[in-house]
Amino acid sequence: MTNHVTRVPLGVPGLDPLISGGVKKNSINLVAGGAGAGKTIFAMQFLITGITQFNEPAIYMTFEEKKHRTYEDMLQFGWDLEKYEKEGKFVYLEYTPEQVKKILVEGGGTIEATIEKIKAKRIVIDSVTSFALLYKDELTKKEASLALFELINEWDMTALLTSQDASTEQDTISAALEFEADGIIILYHVKRGSTRKRAIEILKMRGTKIPDKTFAFEINEHGIVVHPETVVEF
Repeated sequence: MTNHVTRVPLGVPGLDPLISGGVKKNSINLVAGGAGAGKTIFAMQFLITGITQFNEPAIYMTFEEKKHRTYEDMLQFGWDLEKYEKEGKFVYLEYTPEQVKKILVEGGGTIEATIEKIKAKRIVIDSVTSFALLYKDELTKKEASLALFELINEWDMTALLTSQDASTEQDTISAALEFEADGIIILYHVKRGSTRKRAIEILKMRGTKIPDKTFAFEINEHGIVVHPETVVEF
């Protein structure tokens, strides 16, 4: 007998059908890629899909991006974050990694209050790379990552974390994050000659049959679109 699995669509055209309709509800998923790969757009598209299509309030937590700049940048895709914020469906949280370190010690109080207030169902943490840099050795990094994952699991939300993967090699992803994440998606933006190719790879998705190919994707005026009919080889 097969247990029914509730799926949460990512909202990226061409991608959800490749992963049985979406990621598992209340799972923790990692999106890795180098600078300019499209991680923040991907993450925001996930949140906007929840707000507009499923009435699922969302939280965006960042250590790097400034609110006004992000709001301005996302308008090019028709995503009016200020509007959703005023409607009580979206919260933008700017934290220093040190503040998140404090939250881990205290058990997540401030964020939990925000989650409860808007009844959030989706959360993005952009990016965990900055958070990981707080910890000098692999053991403390792993312990902190586990603590962060435990907190997210307690929040009863579907989470997407971004990770800076500068070399686009699998082994550069933090071992702790790679092991604990339910799903890992890698965005490539690789230069070949005088042009760059964009491609997406589903590296891991627990309980989901995934393709073993790398597919083309583009960023257009609506966000990210995956082209599963176009296989990219590097």
